[in-house]
Amino acid sequence: MAVLKVKFTKTKRDKLAQILWILNWVSVVSGIILFSLGLFLKIEIKKRNEVMAKGDINSVPNMLISVGVIACIINFLGGKICYDCSDANKFSRWKLVMLPYIVCTFCFTFSILVGALMCYTMRNELEESLYLGLRDAIKFYKDTDIPGRCFLKKTVDLLQIGFHCCGNNGFRDWFEIQWVSARYLNMASKEVQDRLKSNVDGKFLVDGVPFSCCNPSSPRPCIQYQLTNNSAHYNYDFLTEELNIWVRGCREALLDYYTAIMRSIGIAALLIWLFELSVLIGVRYLQTAMKNVLLLGDLEGESDGWLLENSFVETAKYNISIIKNLGKANQISTVSGMNDPNIDVQNTDCGKNNVTTKSIPAAR
Repeated sequence: MAVLKVKFTKTKRDKLAQILWILNWVSVVSGIILFSLGLFLKIEIKKRNEVMAKGDINSVPNMLISVGVIACIINFLGGKICYDCSDANKFSRWKLVMLPYIVCTFCFTFSILVGALMCYTMRNELEESLYLGLRDAIKFYKDTDIPGRCFLKKTVDLLQIGFHCCGNNGFRDWFEIQWVSARYLNMASKEVQDRLKSNVDGKFLVDGVPFSCCNPSSPRPCIQYQLTNNSAHYNYDFLTEELNIWVRGCREALLDYYTAIMRSIGIAALLIWLFELSVLIGVRYLQTAMKNVLLLGDLEGESDGWLLENSFVETAKYNISIIKNLGKANQISTVSGMNDPNIDVQNTDCGKNNVTTKSIPAAR
């Protein structure tokens, strides 16, 4: 029994073909939107590429860009097919193409759904990439005169100013590394020498942060050095007073920023997937209705259209049997092979049983 069977008159078939022609062109626009969203996300990731470790974070934008391009091509072809389906004579040349087209388009719409879901599952990979990238960027913050790293100080400073953040996990990350270049340290100073000797690695560690961590909205002048020394500043207690530097880590700030973008893109991709699926259902009804018209032979009469010719269970069993038989097409059954006349054929005498053969004269 057919699933979701609908009866179509000629007028309904023509209107359905016209509506689907318009919707396919709308789908072309949706493909351009998907392409644009993927390109936008790729550019946003590339902007902070210096503070991200290499990984699979570009898989989502690449997926969206590819799906957007394919959507434009498929829906452009679908618009041409639906436009010709308004004429039964023109439909005959698309008759054998429409079913494979519907199957391929269904698989393609599934890839849109996968791309939308990837926008929600990318958070863990992005968080790890940001953690490793920011850790290395902060570590090489002081290397302003080393090729390949000289840009990191400016990158980190602009990042902390723009996203109102400080450090990787927080401002205390700066306490654990030497972020002041040795070229700006007075090695003759006893204070510098004592700090270099105070740790095993011989680094100049201070309880201070770069200027980019300062909060310009604070009424008090920025305290960026000796943050944990209450006696170094008047009327100051770092345990109880709100610090006038950014306390939020840059990893958290960037993660929230990209998560908000990907959620918006994911919602847009889900809406486009639902729209593409509805257009595909309409194309399926048009294909079956036009096919039945040709079978009936009355181009002006009514015809049935359906989503599936048989029930879901029967359709699933039929497709599974086809898949199973594909692997057996080139195999020889051992049971049938025993009855094959071309296997183990016994020698038979052709002609009479007693046939005298001429002897070959011996050479003299």
